[in-house]
Amino acid sequence: MRATSARANGRRQEPVGEEARRSAERPAAVLSGPWLLLGHDGRLIVYAHVDQAMLRWTESRSGDPRWVGPDVLPAKGLSHLTVAQGRNRYAHLLGRRVRTAKDGALTVDVVYAIQYQAGRPLSEWRSIGNPHARRERTALMGAPAAAVNTDGTLYVFVPTAEGRISLRREDTQGRWEPWHDLQVSAAVDTPAAVSTSTGHVELLAPARAAALTWHQPEPGAALRRGPDIGTIPLPGSAAGVETSPGRVTYYMTDVRGGMVAVRAGEWPIPLGGDPGDGRHAAVNTVLDGYACTVLAHRGAEGRVMLGVCVAEDERGGVWWTDTGTDCLGDPVLALDGQGRVVVLAVAADGSLTLARQEDGPGLTLSTWNRI
Repeated sequence: MRATSARANGRRQEPVGEEARRSAERPAAVLSGPWLLLGHDGRLIVYAHVDQAMLRWTESRSGDPRWVGPDVLPAKGLSHLTVAQGRNRYAHLLGRRVRTAKDGALTVDVVYAIQYQAGRPLSEWRSIGNPHARRERTALMGAPAAAVNTDGTLYVFVPTAEGRISLRREDTQGRWEPWHDLQVSAAVDTPAAVSTSTGHVELLAPARAAALTWHQPEPGAALRRGPDIGTIPLPGSAAGVETSPGRVTYYMTDVRGGMVAVRAGEWPIPLGGDPGDGRHAAVNTVLDGYACTVLAHRGAEGRVMLGVCVAEDERGGVWWTDTGTDCLGDPVLALDGQGRVVVLAVAADGSLTLARQEDGPGLTLSTWNRI
């Protein structure tokens, strides 16, 4: 079940494709992301938010090292962006848009677009507003988070002024409910939202003295406050994954030091890993016949760190590997169309680079290849 990398096996990182052409296509700076999703046809899709645009790459075919792209999708005025995916594999893009009026005042709203199929055009961007009614307060809204439940309902969460969090939902018919205040005044950053296979949506938000949680008593119900968790998450570090049916595990960096795993009704579990200041990534897979969770983050020294543990048995140990690959921002994880673990990161030169699980016991990664 141990994780190893190409570096650990003595291999060198090799670029793939026409290097000169690829260099010209690389973004100068990734503002949000990247995101790695599995499309409806088994091809992976990569999104990266750059200035005034979203770049998209699509696998030529499932598992192929060749990629099509980047396609340049307009995303004007977006300061932040996030991507969520539902069971139907639609990709929902949510952005925080900032515009300057003629009088110099800023107007901020949430905009939304959707991609229905891999490689197909993106829908037009539509505004879903801002929970602040007065224009002078719209700039107090933070970056959105999103989740899609099993029936296709989209949940959009934004932090607002005075530590509040607001929710807006779109049903399967495309009708948007009004903004709803989650009745909290201590949140300090964008929350982490998770949809489960049982149809529930859960939420965790960092606060000054704890982690705040919400859950649904039944699918589609209003979110209810859960118990606070006695870990103070580093803002921006938390990520959640369903580690067993209907049960979510959150991974985050505690501001007092170290990475922890938390689940409802349990004490936080220290995990080690020497994380930096970014967000963690997690994905479920089966290794050597065991249900496992694979973790990734940018370590304190700026390299991609990979961890493996038996699902919900973090106390039994997390096996960490330094992949030796320098990265900018946060690495992400996904399973490809063959069920292999894929790690994607922004390399030190700004290019996108990934490694895939190879055949054999445990989790061994291939050579890192540029898209």
